Amino acid sequence: MEKKNEIKLFEEEKARSLWDETLEKWFFSIVDVVSVLTESPNPNNYWKVLKNRLKKEGSQLVTNCNQLKMQSTDGKYYKTDVADTEQLFRLIQSIPSPKAEPFKLWLAKVASERLDEMQDPELSIDRALEQYMNLGYS
Repeated sequence: MEKKNEIKLFEEEKARSLWDETLEKWFFSIVDVVSVLTESPNPNNYWKVLKNRLKKEGSQLVTNCNQLKMQSTDGKYYKTDVADTEQLFRLIQSIPSPKAEPFKLWLAKVASERLDEMQDPELSIDRALEQYMNLGYS
């Protein structure tokens, strides 16, 4: 099972992501998404409280969340709660945030871009080149 770790940016904020080639799905770090949506100083604690609340409500979302190894700010890889795009759409509904709708649109765009790249691999090369040029390496 081949997985590819990436960093996705939403409004200049990082969201760790992982593409699973076998499942053909994106997985996103839930804590990163919580951080983006809430701007909480402690997104880990926010997710912990939200996860407990969702469990008490009997939400299948928490039951179905996986943990995958993702790179942390210290450069090491740790198991992190992740959700696929479908799960994230449901999770976003549980977080009151003015960024919720723009984030959903961004998430749909990320998924769409990946599907387009699978249809036409040249698009991923063009997108990578464009990002490279935007970073000022030209």
